[in-house]
Amino acid sequence: MKIAKFLLIIFCILNFNFQSLLADEEKMAKGLEIFNETAGCAACHALKAAGSDANIGPNLDTVSLTEELVKEMVTHGLGVMPAYGEGILTEEEIDIVSFYVANSAGK
Repeated sequence: MKIAKFLLIIFCILNFNFQSLLADEEKMAKGLEIFNETAGCAACHALKAAGSDANIGPNLDTVSLTEELVKEMVTHGLGVMPAYGEGILTEEEIDIVSFYVANSAGK
């Protein structure tokens, strides 16, 4: 009985981790799409993970960014970068592309 409970707990933990990994992979794929297509970030920013080598904005391969910092910059803009939170991207799209950039930048 104890072994069955132990195995059930292990299965639940592994299943949760697997589901979480799948969700993160889907979020990364959607973030790449937003970065390259919807928002057009690749037109200004170099990011190896996105296949972009633009040099107008900061090279994202050379910086380490938190998701919160990316979200702030994408939402409100910075310098010549537009404020995507003003009707360009939805809040969900901003969350997704921020997750993508934070997990791809500086690598």
